[in-house]
Amino acid sequence: MPSTVFDASSLVGALLKADSIPERALLLARATGEICLSKAVEREYREVFARPKFTKYLTPGRVERILGVIGSGARQVEPTVPVTDCRDAKDNKYLELALEAGADIIVSSDDDLLVLDPWRGIAVITPAEFVQRCEPAPPLPRPGRR
Repeated sequence: MPSTVFDASSLVGALLKADSIPERALLLARATGEICLSKAVEREYREVFARPKFTKYLTPGRVERILGVIGSGARQVEPTVPVTDCRDAKDNKYLELALEAGADIIVSSDDDLLVLDPWRGIAVITPAEFVQRCEPAPPLPRPGRR
């Protein structure tokens, strides 16, 4: 059961397009493990999701749906150890959350985080890589009768 942190960039695709790879990653994380969340990370999600460049493409209720998937059942963690390992300082909040939560995976679409893979033993992967790792393999075809 993987413990997962999502950065805001990885969730934009889920927000903008239903049935996208990022949405599948989010739903898989919810179904197969736990999502870790801090107040700072949730605040960033809300700020990013409210950007005018995204809102014009959203269907009614989409932001609430994605935030609901993330928040319901998420393990709330408040980091106590500051981290300064990311070249983009605003992304350190995701590393701090992952470290405090003992997360297995950070899902990101941000090169500033992806370049760190693995970071302190935590995988930093794209939504597509997460889906590939966590989706069950399709069943093998059954041999036909002759």
